[in-house]
Parts: sequence; structure tokens; C-alpha cells
Amino acid sequence: MRVRASGRAEPEDAWSRYAVPARWPSWSPQIRAVRTDGERLTAGMRGEVVSLFGVTAAFVVESVDEARWHWVWRVALGPVRLRLTHRVLRRPGGSATELIAEGPALALAAYMLPARWALGRLVRG
Repeated sequence: MRVRASGRAEPEDAWSRYAVPARWPSWSPQIRAVRTDGERLTAGMRGEVVSLFGVTAAFVVESVDEARWHWVWRVALGPVRLRLTHRVLRRPGGSATELIAEGPALALAAYMLPARWALGRLVRG
């Protein structure tokens, strides 16, 4: 599944909101906390995302391309596994972000609506 959102945030600002996991709760209301083994996204980074309801999902970052504002991570919640690819793009008047999510259809259906809302907040100016 693929979702995209556009907004007035400068792409460098949108990227920095991604690149520092401690900032994720500021734009993703479904995230209450993030615990990681580092301060900035790097390939191999491991951590946990704590949802608004206290559910914890483990993750590992597969790759990060700071120059292209692109990163990929794998998230595990019990037996459910998702692979999420994120991009920030420059566009006239601001930025856009794109998410490509791979995983079980039912999990994707539940994940994509809050993800779309969060992505809109990520690129909001």
C-alpha cells in the first residue's frame, strides 16, 4: 500500500522530524514514546515504538539515505511484520512524504489510516 501527503514544511524540516525518533510523537499522535539505541536514524538502529494505547512494537532500521531523505524499517508486533519505506520529497511551496507499506492486508488496512493522518502532520508547515 502507498500513501502520500503534501504540506508547507520545508523538506529539510520534514526530514529532521523523521531522522530524530524522539520527535516522532510530536507529529504522529498514535505514538506515545520511542525508545532507541541512538538519537538519529542509522542503518541497524533498533528500538521500540509505544502506541497511544501502550502497545509496544519492536523495530529495526534497514537503511537510511540522508542525502535522498529516504529510509526503510521493519516493525514487528507479535507475529505481524511490516516493512515501511519512507521518502521526503521537495515540491513547490513545501514538501511531500510518501510511505510504501508491505505486510499482511489486515494489518495494513488498520495501519494506513492513522499513518495518513500522521504524514499530513509531518509535512504541515
